[in-house]
Amino acid sequence: MSTIDTGLTLLKSAAGRVSRANGWMGNAFKGWMPTGLYARALLIMIVPMVILQSVVAFVFMERHWNTVTRRLSAAVVQDIAALIDIYKGYPQDKDREQIRRIALQRLQLTVDFLPPGDMPPPGPKPFFSLLDQTLSVQLGRQIGRSFWIDTVGRSNLVEIRIQLDDAVMRVFAQRSAAYASNSEIFLFWMVGTSSILLIVSVLFLRNQIKPILRLADAAESFGKGREAPNFRPRGAREVRRAAGAFLEMKSRIERAMEQRTAMLAGVSHDLRTILTRFKLELALIGDNPELEGMRKDVDEMSMMLEDYLAFARGDSGEQSQPTDMVQALEELRSDAERHGHAATVTFSGLPVVTVKPASFKRCLANLVTNAARYGKAIAISGQRDHRYLTVTVDDDGPGIPVHLREEVFKPFLRLDNARNQDEGGTGLGLAIARDIARLHGGDITLGDSPMGGLRASVRIPV
Repeated sequence: MSTIDTGLTLLKSAAGRVSRANGWMGNAFKGWMPTGLYARALLIMIVPMVILQSVVAFVFMERHWNTVTRRLSAAVVQDIAALIDIYKGYPQDKDREQIRRIALQRLQLTVDFLPPGDMPPPGPKPFFSLLDQTLSVQLGRQIGRSFWIDTVGRSNLVEIRIQLDDAVMRVFAQRSAAYASNSEIFLFWMVGTSSILLIVSVLFLRNQIKPILRLADAAESFGKGREAPNFRPRGAREVRRAAGAFLEMKSRIERAMEQRTAMLAGVSHDLRTILTRFKLELALIGDNPELEGMRKDVDEMSMMLEDYLAFARGDSGEQSQPTDMVQALEELRSDAERHGHAATVTFSGLPVVTVKPASFKRCLANLVTNAARYGKAIAISGQRDHRYLTVTVDDDGPGIPVHLREEVFKPFLRLDNARNQDEGGTGLGLAIARDIARLHGGDITLGDSPMGGLRASVRIPV
């Protein structure tokens, strides 16, 4: 039993190592893969093309070039063997003029005879030795004498030396007569067709990916609360289907927001009518110390009603437009100074940002109001780069504990500590601010301020 357990343990250990190795290889492979659809689609088209061309080239090299070269080399060696037979069969041709003439006129070979033993030492084999190997095999098979060949010394000629009984026959043959030399045409054709296919693929993919990019831009604009007026379904059937689904979703969301806005307008009108009636009745009663508390309750109820409606209303249908953020921040600073707080403003980058002016100013005003409620000094700073607008509001108040910084964004939540003792409030200020920031495609985070209090940072894409 212990042996079986040991075997199972070893198998599990080996399986775990294989799984980790596969995971490592998968992660490494993903790291090399491009992330964009355009690059991946090109890779999907290029890799099979390269593999196919490589296989075709290999098959062509192995079958066509080898076969043709072997046959051409065999023909050249047969001609040389015939010349050797003529040399041995006609000894009366002492000066060998007839052999030279026959070789040159009939066989296109240049033949010369050297003294015996005039054989160079064997040279190194060339790297691509298809011709060298084929000629060597054919010479050994058909002639069976000592030989020496040079296939690389002169580019357009092949030199062959064969040891005879009383001399060395030197033969110069055209390289094209012994070797299939149309490789340049084949490679040019292969590279040319691949380039044409690649250009067509690039143009096709660009046209196919453009509708996807337009859909992504329209969705991003809608997420930021902006309109995409020129967007309509284009491209392939699947892309048009996705674009149509997006437009239907956008219409449903806008219709739901319009219905909510209409409902809230009716509710706010009815409730404000009742509160106005209360105020008139209290005013007609006259001055009475006992009614002062009721007046304060009615005023507090009016403020609470406005906060509730502002939180529930969210996006009131305001259109995004270019807004000068420096001017908006200066207005917030002036409001804080009018209420007796020391405030400063700094800004870097291009000041004009496309936002919903009233909504975004309300978001920042809630942060400044929250800072002014618990601190004496306020520092407002803004920074805009090519991607984001970031606005930070610092104060010197008591701050908020780290584990409670997400809790304060919950609606109607008022913490018991000194920082968020929302006296007379509804606990909706930060919730409304975050809701507006997210409607712009951004968010709000809380952190420690260099001034000792709380830092509220708003970041939205531009």
